[in-house]
Amino acid sequence: MNMRLLALSFALLATPLRADDITIFAAASLKNAMDEIALRFESETDHSLITSFAGSSVLALQIEHGAPADIFISANQNWMDYLKKQDLIANETRSVLLTNRIVLVAHGAEAEHVDLSPDLDLSALLGTNRLSMALVNAVPVGMYGKSALEYLGLWEQIKPQVVQTDNARAALALVSLGEAQFGIVYATDAIADPGVTVAATFSKESHQPILYPVAAMAGRANPDTLQLLTYLHSNEAGEIFKRHGFSQSVED
Repeated sequence: MNMRLLALSFALLATPLRADDITIFAAASLKNAMDEIALRFESETDHSLITSFAGSSVLALQIEHGAPADIFISANQNWMDYLKKQDLIANETRSVLLTNRIVLVAHGAEAEHVDLSPDLDLSALLGTNRLSMALVNAVPVGMYGKSALEYLGLWEQIKPQVVQTDNARAALALVSLGEAQFGIVYATDAIADPGVTVAATFSKESHQPILYPVAAMAGRANPDTLQLLTYLHSNEAGEIFKRHGFSQSVED
């Protein structure tokens, strides 16, 4: 639990909480878990959550241009840093909420395992098919995936066969529908779709740690948003995140 956030929460306990809408912008990979958490939070409080899901880059740019977000959960630190440099987040509320992994998924429920190594001829494995990835220069899961392929020495051979999408869930959908034979997505995305098989998991050494920072926006660190931030770090929310494949430990 972020100690600065905890201190802020205690400091505001004496302030009566009013029922209000709370708008949360969250990375697309969080949709299933956050939909469940939103229902649980609304049932236990007088608040209503308005959720918006997209690639972290898209959400950060929307916030930069004045979108009325109260809380932002990014799928990497860079886009939160981007907003911090513009003084658009309440930095004392920032913390790492979750971690994730990236996997190679294949179309179908019973696809064969793939041995991810520098010796893999991924281009030949694809043949005339495509590898689905989120935008490799903007969307976190795409950036992690490109980094992992570069680490294995596979990026240059596979680059012409990559089809890029706006976010993780769009990349997953192409594989699930059979429009791409393979894709690189978050492990949590793979759990959410029975139309794909996890063919391989990328090693942690192949890319930067996948961390999901959360923060209230500048001027929005009020009792309502602090109550939700505290709930997101609670054991109850943690169990929901865990069920959807996320971890709250950086070491996992």
